[in-house]
Amino acid sequence: MDVTTLYSIGELSRRTGLSVRTIRFYSDSGVVAPTTRSPAGYRLYDLDALLRLELLRTLRELGMDLATIQRVLDRELSVAEVAAAHADAIDVRIRVLQRRRSVLRVVAGRGASPEETTLMHRLTQLSGEERRRLIDDFVEGTFGTVDANPTVVAMVRAATPDLPDDPTSEQVTAWVELAELVGEEDFRARMRRTAVRQAAGRPLGIECDAGEELMEFTRQKVAEAMESGIDPLSDRGASVIDDLVHRFAEVLARTPDTDFREWMAQQFEEAHDPQVDRYWRLVWIVNGWQVVPNLIPVYPWLIQALRKDRDA
Repeated sequence: MDVTTLYSIGELSRRTGLSVRTIRFYSDSGVVAPTTRSPAGYRLYDLDALLRLELLRTLRELGMDLATIQRVLDRELSVAEVAAAHADAIDVRIRVLQRRRSVLRVVAGRGASPEETTLMHRLTQLSGEERRRLIDDFVEGTFGTVDANPTVVAMVRAATPDLPDDPTSEQVTAWVELAELVGEEDFRARMRRTAVRQAAGRPLGIECDAGEELMEFTRQKVAEAMESGIDPLSDRGASVIDDLVHRFAEVLARTPDTDFREWMAQQFEEAHDPQVDRYWRLVWIVNGWQVVPNLIPVYPWLIQALRKDRDA
């Protein structure tokens, strides 16, 4: 191609695929200025102008604004610098769209109300820093006293929930529930009591009195029932709990009646608050952690089964 060749706007349009009107706009804006004019006053462009126009079209298709493109064409910015900045911006946009998609799937799947939809959208739109601050405020509000056990604080911080960029519907639902839960003062008090007891490693009185063998048997039987999907309030659940109640009554020399069942429920409830167990399960879900069977709390199932008759 002859570098001295000059092109009219019509020829540029044919070579670049841009409309004459668009090229004229770029020319009037000074982004791709004409090289010269014909004797009749028509704008003419050289090879450099053609190459600038082709680069301009490419950068526009990649979503760059005209002011930035002008700086690139004027060599104030390199294409690499601009591309990196726009790639980062697109990454942020993708993450926003992914979360928005997840919220919409939850709304569609559960038929959420306008209020629920607004809440989910607001909570999932929080930045990573804002989400961390939400949990930091929870930890500080729960354990921020001078006598707070550092082991407890470390345990909670080590399991900070972190919503991924492309969360599943289950993770969105869990995050929303978790965000609401950590703001409740009653839950913070429950978390404080339970976490301190667990960190201290003190066994429950009923665990000591019943003995290691019976406690291990109980955990195994309840875990099996949970893995089998047995409802603690069902007849199958009643069969499991009746056997356990009689075993505990025999070891503790008690009568396996309603009062004894309630006493057992109170004993196990001291270390395993249902809301606290729910918190940890939500953390697992949000973080996408694999559920380890040995770590599944069995006492909530046990407590519910023990209180079946009272709650019926």
